[in-house]
Amino acid sequence: MQVQETALAGVKVIAPKRFSDARGFFSETYNQRALAEIGIDAVFVQDNHSLSRDKGVVRGLHFQSPPHAQGKLLRVIRGAILDVAVDIRRGSPSYGRHVSVELSAEDWNQIWVPEGFAHGFCTLTNDTEVLYKVTAFYEPAHDHGIAWDDPDLGIDWPIDAGQAILSDKDRQHPRLADLPDYFGL
Repeated sequence: MQVQETALAGVKVIAPKRFSDARGFFSETYNQRALAEIGIDAVFVQDNHSLSRDKGVVRGLHFQSPPHAQGKLLRVIRGAILDVAVDIRRGSPSYGRHVSVELSAEDWNQIWVPEGFAHGFCTLTNDTEVLYKVTAFYEPAHDHGIAWDDPDLGIDWPIDAGQAILSDKDRQHPRLADLPDYFGL
């Protein structure tokens, strides 16, 4: 596995090796020992799979609050996304900052988003499928979000606000400035 650190401590881009031949390819996309060696000592309890039919679908920015906070290991198996992680740990030197990375089935890369970060993505192609492992079960009472288009975050999304395809729930999220202190350092 190749690992790239990002501007936010703890958020990592991971590129698993892919072995190709005339038959196709083989790739070990998850290996607990290899991840522990790069500082990701997580126990995953649930796998999620999403399909976004259209380019311009925005999902997020989502997180779960303690004691059900989630770390996420996310990859694209068809299509491409712009993936975004936002530090929401009050007191962190990078509080309110974000990183964005393009993930695609072609590039075969993944992102690790630890607890204390809001996460979201925008599809760059039609029929995009995303798989992700999480470290805590879904708990509706602890499910929260931040407005994807919060101007204070300064995220350069690849879609105009009027053309973004969002769920009703994602249209209702507050700005970061209005968010309670769910995480601290």
